[in-house]
Amino acid sequence: MNDVVALGNAGSAIRKANESGRAALVGYLPAGYPTIDGGVDAIKALVDGGADVIEIGLPYSDPVMDGVTIQRATEIARAGGLRTRDVLSTVEKVAAYSDVPVLVMTYWNPIERYGVDRFAADFAGVGGAGLITPDLIPDEGAEWIAAADKFELDKVFLVSPSSTDSRIALTTSNCRGFVYATAVMGVTGTRDQASDLAEPLVARTKATTGLPVGVGLGVSTADQAAGIAAYADAVIVGSAFVKVLEQGGGATGVRELTESLAEGVRRGTPHAR
Repeated sequence: MNDVVALGNAGSAIRKANESGRAALVGYLPAGYPTIDGGVDAIKALVDGGADVIEIGLPYSDPVMDGVTIQRATEIARAGGLRTRDVLSTVEKVAAYSDVPVLVMTYWNPIERYGVDRFAADFAGVGGAGLITPDLIPDEGAEWIAAADKFELDKVFLVSPSSTDSRIALTTSNCRGFVYATAVMGVTGTRDQASDLAEPLVARTKATTGLPVGVGLGVSTADQAAGIAAYADAVIVGSAFVKVLEQGGGATGVRELTESLAEGVRRGTPHAR
């Protein structure tokens, strides 16, 4: 493992949290939900509630890795007329709101259609920190890797419990920012308990890199966040926030859940990491 690591934008924020004795909280919401302006307000509420890193979803017509909750939200966003330029506008407004790094989680097809280098330039221009690309593997990501390096953007690739050790090493060597460890197999969504595959996956991933490792897929409560924060550098939460909006909780509800989860990650890491 190389101990000298370019942490990038999100990685630096996560390490800052770790050095204060806790895991970081990464909060996800899709752009344009429940409306374009309402989505901006909800994402700002993640910041207000204590999220250390923000993920903004770029709604896509075939979100094969997303659970039902996020699928419904992205369908509503797209039906409301959301386009990629609106996602960039959302990033710009959130990035201007605070110094919390703002990443976009996106399937690869919309970026390819937009133009990889053009998107990287426009995204960097509005203050974006990097991309999380769940359906793009490093072997097939040369164009994105080059564009991200050119504009100093984070490149967050995913590892899963089924990844071999060699695949994990290849993936982490191409990441900048952090490594996204999917804690469960299959699609995303809240779950009653975290997968028991998560902790071993984090250990295997950390053996290959000095980058922070974040765990996502399924966290919805402060207790779950605390449990994952005991071994992961960052706890990633998405569907639970979308459910708050779906149930009419609005930005206030998002902020309150964020505050609860932020308390959870602090409770889970009482010592310096």
